[in-house]
Parts: sequence; C-alpha cells; structure tokens
Amino acid sequence: MKVAKLTWEFPPRVVGGIARHCEGLAKALVQQNHDVHLFTLDFPGSPNYEEMDGVKVYRASTELGHPNFLTWVLLFNHFLSKRMADVSQSFDFDLLHVHDWLAAFSGISFKHYLKKPMVLTVHSTEVGRAQGLHSPNSFSINGIEWWATYEADRVIVCSQSMKTEICDHFNLPWDKVDVIPNAIDTTQYQTSVDREMVRKRYGVGYGEKLILCVGRLVPQKGIEYFIRAIPTIARRYPEAKYIIVGEGWSRDILEAEARASGHGGKIQFTGFASDKEVIDLMTSADVLVVPSIYEPFGIVALEGMATGVPVVASQVGGLAEVIDHDRTGIFVYPRNPDSIAWGIDRILSDPDHAKWLTENAKEKLHKAYSWETVAMKTVEVYRKVVE
Repeated sequence: MKVAKLTWEFPPRVVGGIARHCEGLAKALVQQNHDVHLFTLDFPGSPNYEEMDGVKVYRASTELGHPNFLTWVLLFNHFLSKRMADVSQSFDFDLLHVHDWLAAFSGISFKHYLKKPMVLTVHSTEVGRAQGLHSPNSFSINGIEWWATYEADRVIVCSQSMKTEICDHFNLPWDKVDVIPNAIDTTQYQTSVDREMVRKRYGVGYGEKLILCVGRLVPQKGIEYFIRAIPTIARRYPEAKYIIVGEGWSRDILEAEARASGHGGKIQFTGFASDKEVIDLMTSADVLVVPSIYEPFGIVALEGMATGVPVVASQVGGLAEVIDHDRTGIFVYPRNPDSIAWGIDRILSDPDHAKWLTENAKEKLHKAYSWETVAMKTVEVYRKVVE
C-alpha cells in the first residue's frame, strides 16, 4: 500500500511519544513492503526531504510562527497541506494516516482533496491531559479532536482504557475504534553500560540506591506525588538518591516542591536527556517510578522493562494494561505518595523478587510489544478502510 502519514513531530523533533511511535511504525511498515510517505514539520538542520530506512520523509517549511500555540498549529497545518498537495501530484496514495489533533486540519482537508480514506490515531485527549476542560484553548482542542474522530474512517488507540475514554467522550461507535498497543525497538536497549560509571556521573556512590523518574514535567505525569513520597522513602533508605529526567512547564513548581521536601540535596533534575542517556540511566537505576495520574499507554514503562529495571507505576489508563501487578512490575495508587513509597520499598527490600519481575517483564515485552506486530495490526485497519 501507498500510505501518507501526517504527524507534527518526528525525529529529530521529539516532544513526546508521538515522534517515536511514528518512527517505529513507519519503519516497520516499510519492512513489510509498504510504501510510506511521512509528512511533518521542518526542523533546524534537517533536510526538506530524506529517506530514513526506506521511509520517505517530507518536511514542510512552516515560514510563520506565533506566540499562541493553537494559532501556530493552524498556521503550520496550512504549510503542511501545501506540501502534501504538491507531493500528491506524483503519487496515488491509498489512504492517509493522521496522528493526533495537531495534524487534523491538514489531514481532513487532504482527505477531501484526494477523496481517499483517513485513519486517525488518538494518542491522548485534551480532557484527559488537562483533567477537564478549563480554558478557551482546551475547549477548542477538544472540538478539533471530536471533528477528527468524526471525519476518520477508523480510529486507532493504544489501550482499552483509551477506547472507552474516546467512545464515551466523543460518542463514537464502539466498532469504529481499534486497539493497537504501542511498541519499542528492544534492540536499542540491549547495550553494554558501565553502571558504576553512570551512577558516579550523577553523584550516586557505592552502596547508594538510585531511584529514577522519567517523563515530561507536566501535571498529568504526577511527579509531584513522587517527590512527596521521598521523605517516607528516605526514612527507610537514607542513602538513596533521586533523579528526575525530563522538561516541561511545571519544572519550577516541581523544583520548589523538591526543596520544600527537606531532601532537595538528594533530588536531581536533569532536564531533557538524549535517548542514549535515558537508556544509560534506566540500566543503572534500582527502581523506575512512573507516577502518572493520566496515561493513555505509558511507553516509558516499556522502556524500563526493556532495560531490565524494576518498574513501579500508577494503576491508571494504559499502564494498567501494560504491567501485571507483582509479576512484571508493581502497581501503586495514583496521587498517593504513601502508596508510591510502599511500591519502591517492595522493590528495594527484596532484590530476588525484583530480579524475577524484570525477567518476566522482558519475556512479556518480546511477545506483545514489537513494532512488527503493531505494523501487522495497523495494516489490517488499513485494509478495512481501503476495501
């Protein structure tokens, strides 16, 4: 099939999980002999056109910026539409696949221009991310999301909890929505890492515990509840060090909370880290904490499972479907610092059990969360809309 994929973020523009999802899926589709043309935004230092492992990547020159995010989205969709229309003169696409609301305007216009079916992947919702609709922009984004799900011939989500959420919220027919989980390239995580050197680089000494948290610094990730759990953890493990990896608009608030905890000297915020650095840290950590209060899937949990670090995660959304409690990881209650502290202690107090959890997690990962499997399931959806 000839597939046109639309996404606002794609490497090297990596903001959240959409970029990695699109990269992994597009490459897997090419490996299964599909012709993938991916349209995205320009990025400093990146060419307007290139081929990445067989994926044809077209970057649209956005030309105009704007301080208001929603206005900027409308502007870049204009230039994205022009780029797609130009390329479509040379290719007869079978369908287009749009990722999330940010590319919805160009996707919907392109659908009607080409008179081809449209598949939409909903990675998360505004009402979920913001825990309600509280501003004019939120109501606008929510409306765009509804419009995109209405225009799509089929909708893909990454978990059963997301299917329930969007069907209830947008009044979608249950049989219009397909559940296909996320995946990761496990080979990327099978690297040799000098754990002691990595730990030393971050000031973690011999015999000290390294407790890691990775995620965007925004409210939906629940990192403030992890920070509030630290005084309880510190009473049992006074030698523990805490590293929080990620960037986001809540950083100043979270750093202030860390200082107020009385353990600010042991809590380190790294900001954005490269993929390699994240893998090094995960491989070197004693526990990975995923304290989200809203998580459509939770790909960071898969990354932790791939590196072999025991995972403690909130029992919410897609995380509740990725992890088997006390078999491949430990569940804790969301928004509950005492529960998070209990989960971390469950790992640190029983190293043999922690090792057993990581072995089970790797086994499950290889069976259920490969890009090859995700691509095959996605092609089944493509065939439904084309036929």
